[in-house]
Amino acid sequence: MELDPQNALSAIQTGIRQASALVVTYAFSVVGAFLLLIIGFLVAGLIERWLFAGLGQVSGFDLTLRRFFSKIARYMVLGLVVVMVLGQFGIQTASVIAAIGAVGLAIGLALQGTLQNIAAGIMLLALRPLRIGEYVEVGSISGTVEEIGLFATRLRAADGVYILAPNSTLWTLPVKNYTRNGVRRNDITITIPNTDDIDRLQKSLVGLAERDARVKKDPAPSAFVAELGDSSITVTLRYWTTVNDFALAKVDLNKSVRSTLNAKA
Repeated sequence: MELDPQNALSAIQTGIRQASALVVTYAFSVVGAFLLLIIGFLVAGLIERWLFAGLGQVSGFDLTLRRFFSKIARYMVLGLVVVMVLGQFGIQTASVIAAIGAVGLAIGLALQGTLQNIAAGIMLLALRPLRIGEYVEVGSISGTVEEIGLFATRLRAADGVYILAPNSTLWTLPVKNYTRNGVRRNDITITIPNTDDIDRLQKSLVGLAERDARVKKDPAPSAFVAELGDSSITVTLRYWTTVNDFALAKVDLNKSVRSTLNAKA
C-alpha cells in the first residue's frame, strides 16, 4: 500500500497538537502539584512546631506524648497534601482514600499487638501511674523506671538487671508504686517466750525507733503484741520513714533490735 504524504503530514500535525495540549495541561498540573508539595511541607512543619509548643504549655504533659501528637498532626497534613496532589492529575481521590483506608486496616490487624502497646504507652504517659525514677512492681516485674516509651518501658531491677516490659503488660496489671507517696512503713516482728516482760520489751523497741533520726515522728513508732502462742508471743515494731531512708533504716534497726534481744538474753 502506497503511503500518502498528505495524510502522513496531517497525522503528524494532529499528533503534535495533541502532545502540545497534553504538555500544557500536565505542565500546569505538575507546577500546581509542586507548589502544593512545597506549601504542604511548610504548613505541616508549622503545625508540628505549633502543636509541640502548645502542648508544652499544658502542665505535666509528657515530652514523649508531645512529640507523638505533633508528629501525628504533621503526617496527617502530609497525607492530605498527597491526596490533593493526586487530584491535580485527575486521579479520583475518593478511590485513593478508600485504598489508604483498606491498607491501614490491614496494617492495623497485622500489628494489633504493637498498636495495643502504643495505646497503653499513651495511657501510661497520660495518667502517670509510674514515673521515671520510681520503684514499681507490676505482676512479676519490679524495678526502678528508667524510660517510658510508646512501645515498651525500661526498668532496672534491684540487682541491676535490665528489664524491658511491654506497655500493654504494665497497663493491664495493677501497679504497686513504692515511691509515689514519699513515705513507707516497715514492721519488724520478733518472737519471744511468753515469760518475758512484754511491757519492758515494747518500751525498748519504741525507744530504739525514736532514737533513729530517720524514723518519722508522725505517725509515731509503736510496738504491739501481734500474735499469742502457747509458749511464745510475737511482738511487732512498726515505724515510718521516707522512701529514701527506708532500706538503710530497716537494716540498722534490724541490727539494733537483735542487739537488744541478745543483751536481754
